[in-house]
Amino acid sequence: MNYGMIRVAAASLKLKVAEPEYNKTEIINAIDKAIEENVKILVTPELSITGYTCADLFFTKALQNSAQDALAEIVEYTTGKGIAVLVGMPVPFYNSLYNCAVVIFDGDILGIVPKKNIANYNEFYEKRWFASGEQFEACQPINICGCETQIGEQIFDLGNDVVLGVELCEDLWVACPPSSKLSCHGANIIANLSASDEYVSKAEYRRSLISNQSARCFSAYIYAGASVYESTTDLVFSGATLVAENGAILAEGERFSRQNVITVADVDIEKLISQRRLNMSFENSSDAVGFVQAEIENDKNDLKYRFVDPYPFVPADDEKRRERCKEIFAIQASGLAKRIEHIGSKGAVVGISGGLDSTLALLVCVEAMKLLGKSNSDILGITMPGFGTTDRTYNNSIELMKSLGIEIKEISIRDACIQHFKDIEHNEAAKDITYENTQARERTQILFDMANKHGKLLVGTGDLSELAMGWCTYNGDHMSMYGVNASVPKTLVRYLVEYVASVSNEKTRAVLLDILDTPVSPELLPPDENGKIAQKTEENIGPYELHDFFLYNFVRFGFTKEKLSALAQKAFDGKYDGETVDKWLQVFIKRFFVSQFKRSCIPDSPKVGTVSLSPRGDWRMPSDASFNAFM
Repeated sequence: MNYGMIRVAAASLKLKVAEPEYNKTEIINAIDKAIEENVKILVTPELSITGYTCADLFFTKALQNSAQDALAEIVEYTTGKGIAVLVGMPVPFYNSLYNCAVVIFDGDILGIVPKKNIANYNEFYEKRWFASGEQFEACQPINICGCETQIGEQIFDLGNDVVLGVELCEDLWVACPPSSKLSCHGANIIANLSASDEYVSKAEYRRSLISNQSARCFSAYIYAGASVYESTTDLVFSGATLVAENGAILAEGERFSRQNVITVADVDIEKLISQRRLNMSFENSSDAVGFVQAEIENDKNDLKYRFVDPYPFVPADDEKRRERCKEIFAIQASGLAKRIEHIGSKGAVVGISGGLDSTLALLVCVEAMKLLGKSNSDILGITMPGFGTTDRTYNNSIELMKSLGIEIKEISIRDACIQHFKDIEHNEAAKDITYENTQARERTQILFDMANKHGKLLVGTGDLSELAMGWCTYNGDHMSMYGVNASVPKTLVRYLVEYVASVSNEKTRAVLLDILDTPVSPELLPPDENGKIAQKTEENIGPYELHDFFLYNFVRFGFTKEKLSALAQKAFDGKYDGETVDKWLQVFIKRFFVSQFKRSCIPDSPKVGTVSLSPRGDWRMPSDASFNAFM
């Protein structure tokens, strides 16, 4: 299986200016190296057959003929190799000479794409030699090296949903890059054959351009720059090679190398198409553009050149993670403040268990009060010890509320639950779902009634991961008047609490750090003989880090079970084996489907990220959909 991936490469070559015979050999060497790595698309630099800095030599018939001879041998060499190769060369066509990318596959020339935007400023004066591809209103037939093909703007359907578009160097730097139009026509990989010289700060600017254009086009972007061997007179070239995908740099080669550099990456075509189909601005364009079809065999991919982030909701970089948490916390607090202000509420009511979710909800309430100019005493925190409450979580809940200066209320639910068991004729010794959910619903009843009594807003504590897995009691902790955590995944909750701890006073920080160290549990079953938490959520439904990984990739991209499994095994290599991944993936899929009815009626909650399960916005799913086709 290829898991919707295709392996691509950008090559910077050790070449000789104006010596196509030599350059042909280096291109063939690069092809061989790429084939060894199972690369399916190889992009070489601008004018790679002749060299970019030939100047007036471009006009000579000898160089033009030599370039075509070299091209013919390269074309022949690709026969049966199963790789598409893009090379650059000057192409004479009637009255003009064009700076072109030649797309080669299986002993044939699929098409020739001329550069549209001819650089003619500062150190560049390409208009001296080359005409613009803008002259072509439509593709024109051309015979080159004995191949009947076409020249002009075109895209190349290479099979397996891979559609290639081509632009050359300056085309990327203009206000309206050709790749934008090509993407609207369906190109999901853009190749750029380039010869951009180097000076201070240009590399970062170039990197930003490539990253941003790949994001704007929801595409992959393969950039191959001319090497140091093009350096001449006042110019130095670095051989920049990059592969980007929807704003992320997947791979970047060493600059200023004196050897061939081949930068390889696995591009996720399925992911790109999924994002485009969700974005209606990518409906198929009706503007004219050439269209070529070929079929590259791409039947397997081992993900060797694909980094898979095990924590897609959580930035790995400390500073970026801190900024992400700061922004999410601000979104949560701002949303809650608006709701409290809009309904004229006197404050907030929140149930405090001593766990991470209720802690985060309380911290958000405190920040909202600050935004509204209200006192923390306008928050009513209620702790409701039950049959499973441990001393650790109870003490943490009390100490946290004290440190924050909120109003504290303790209401035990034990007697009420025992009476309820009698009322419904349930055996208290049966520690089953009824035993557990009775406690959750009793707590919710108390919270709603206390909110009514005091004229305050009941703030929900449940998070995104719990909603995804259905790990909440219907009309119990599932319900509130406003759920501040409902689009925050479990893997991110702890970092949000950690962020607030870092900016809190010493007393609050100490309590928060101990809460961060407490096992995740609803505490609905009695503690063990040592008074420790007995009911640990992840022992029942699996690791939240795996479920958050599945959630992100399933909801955002619609990946199959097979792909989710392969990606997870790559991401968590050394931590979870294939059997373990598949076991919890089965649990995730089943629970995600059967729990939709709970998500169909959740309260309003602020959207903080790209994945939300709100039935009013990002995720609309029938409550009774079958999961069999997904298993």
